[in-house]
This record gives sequence, structure tokens and C-alpha cells, in this order.
Amino acid sequence: MSFNQVTMLGNLTRKPELTYLPSNTPVVDGGIAMNRKWKDKDGNPREEVCFVDFRAFSKTAENIAKYFDKGRPILITGRLQFDQWDAPDGSKRSKHRIFVESFTFVDSKQQDGDQGHQRATEPEDNGSVPF
Repeated sequence: MSFNQVTMLGNLTRKPELTYLPSNTPVVDGGIAMNRKWKDKDGNPREEVCFVDFRAFSKTAENIAKYFDKGRPILITGRLQFDQWDAPDGSKRSKHRIFVESFTFVDSKQQDGDQGHQRATEPEDNGSVPF
């Protein structure tokens, strides 16, 4: 048995980029950053930032592209996927990406008709999308 679900609250690192699959399914790619602040054993303030890319499909993709911009906070829930590829220079590359299943607005910039929370719908091929 396994379970793959992550929930992250962070700020967008760039404007989400909306494109379309050959099937005409909307897909949006973006990134979020989460900050962690603490004090070390000597009381000095410390901070680290975690950057994670995400992808969403269908109406969820369109709404993220429409209502979100760089710097805006977003709460996303989805599944984590590990991507691997060969770079043009021949090196092996990899990263984790969140495939968004739902998102929530967490600030007051909601537009008219904005519901505050959106469930995702999977593309026709059940999420196995070529990169």
C-alpha cells in the first residue's frame, strides 16, 4: 500500500505559464517557495527557502493562470512526482514536481466569482503527460 499526497503553502516564484496539450487540455507550470525561519543554538536568526515546481491541468490550470502572479501566496495539494532527463550537455538531471489536485486562495485578492478553493480534474490520459 502507498499514499502520495503533499500540501504546501508558499509564494509563487514566477508568473504561472499556461500552455495546451495536443488534446487541447490546458496545463499550467509554476513554482512556489516556502520559507522556514528559526534560531540556531546561539540565538542567531536563520532562514532557509525550499523551491518546488508544480503543474496543473484543465480548469484548475486556467484559474491558476488567470488569478495568480509572481509573489502571490497559494495553498496547493497534490501528488509528488520525480522527473528525470538528460540535459543537452549529456548530464543527468532530476527534480520533484507537484501535480496539483486542488488549490486554495490564501489572501484577500480574490476576484468576483472566485470560490476560494478549486478541485483539479485530470487530463484524458490520467496524468501521464510527456514533458
